[in-house]
Amino acid sequence: MNLLRAIWRFVGPAIVVIVGLVLAVLVVYTGPTTVPDASTKAIPFVDAVAVRFSSVEMTVSTHGTVVPKAESNLVSEVSGTVTSISPSLVSGGFFAKGDVLVEIERVDYEAALEQALALRASATGDLKNAERVYERRGELVENSSISLASRDEATALLTAARASVRDAAARVARAERDLERTQLVAPFDGRVRTEQLDVGQFVNRGEAVATLYSIDYAEVRLPVHDEELAYLPISLAKSEDPPVDLPTVRLRARFAGADRVWHGQVVRTEGELDPQTRMVNVVAQVPAPYEQRNGNPPLTVGLFVEAEIVGNLYDDVVELPRAALQRNERVYVVDPSGRLEFRDVGILRVIGDRVYVNRGLREFELVCVDALGDAIEGQQVQVKTALGVR
Repeated sequence: MNLLRAIWRFVGPAIVVIVGLVLAVLVVYTGPTTVPDASTKAIPFVDAVAVRFSSVEMTVSTHGTVVPKAESNLVSEVSGTVTSISPSLVSGGFFAKGDVLVEIERVDYEAALEQALALRASATGDLKNAERVYERRGELVENSSISLASRDEATALLTAARASVRDAAARVARAERDLERTQLVAPFDGRVRTEQLDVGQFVNRGEAVATLYSIDYAEVRLPVHDEELAYLPISLAKSEDPPVDLPTVRLRARFAGADRVWHGQVVRTEGELDPQTRMVNVVAQVPAPYEQRNGNPPLTVGLFVEAEIVGNLYDDVVELPRAALQRNERVYVVDPSGRLEFRDVGILRVIGDRVYVNRGLREFELVCVDALGDAIEGQQVQVKTALGVR
């Protein structure tokens, strides 16, 4: 008995291991087998859009700040004490062309005018006497009663008298002009930006007393990239004839608690292209900016606006989502059998999430609008959604 136990002690573990290995082999060879799936690769689903030709009016988006068309200083052209100031001559005040904005004391200038008139009257009398003397001496010379030297003397006196009359007339004109300039008159319909003047203040000739700007037009300088000029009917070339059809502009801004829109026209371009930004400024004008139209408030100077310039009209253009443009500026056309055809197209413009194509597509073709990075030409696809199909 002891012998059997000893034998089992050495042989038993080996038997257990052998039995376990046999059972494992039986499980492997008698278990279920895996059969490979012989089905083909799944056909991808794609979204597509149908080609539709239309006429497209291009626009260029930009921005700028409203400025007046004309701005100038109101300058006194004579010296004197201010006797009167118009109620309109305050910051923000409106005035009309020809309004008297400032009056300067006139007494000294009225006296200067009287002196000039008196001098002219005296010079005119001297001229008449010189003319009579010249005529008389001319008759005497013809009768050989006096010498030629006497007539030459009369001629010199007549010339001096005529010069005196001209000088006196110039003095009168200057005195009248100075008297007229004691009234500072508005040069245009406008508004006051700043003023620095009080009644009783003494002003010198050439001194600026206020800054004014016109309100017949407002202008906006709009920077446009040189590439976008291709879509606008604008030329930088010199032309003798002004353009007939000026591009229109829509100006938008959030003002007085609401979104506002004003309409204007591009009237000119500034002469230089910025070499760093490749921008050129076009100038848009809005007529009568301080008149309210369609419930809009005035287009006030200093307002920052977003601008949309209406450009050229292009016919037979296809507008597609930006996602339709694949690598190498191609599009993937889905043919009637559901296979992809790689198509080179003419890109008119890419802006935002839209691409405009003007060559390479036919009406009602389906264009894939999904990004297929690993697609191959002729690949089978299934159109999940076809937008624009009849």
